[in-house]
Amino acid sequence: MAKPAKAAATFETALAELEDIIQSMESGDMPLETALASYKQGIELIKLCQGKLADAEQQLKILENDELKPLDLPNGQ
Repeated sequence: MAKPAKAAATFETALAELEDIIQSMESGDMPLETALASYKQGIELIKLCQGKLADAEQQLKILENDELKPLDLPNGQ
């Protein structure tokens, strides 16, 4: 059965859980009820990831004086 999305405290953990859900669902061996529960958990994980990304973007805007600038990496990485 699907775990609650609240367990994913970090962006990385939530993303890893989401990837696991996607792999399981793509296998096609999941019963319908489990697939629905996993889908709901996936939606919650997506919302969590989007929220964490929005928070990070806001922090960057604050650090860059309310202007989001492109990231210039050395050697074009």
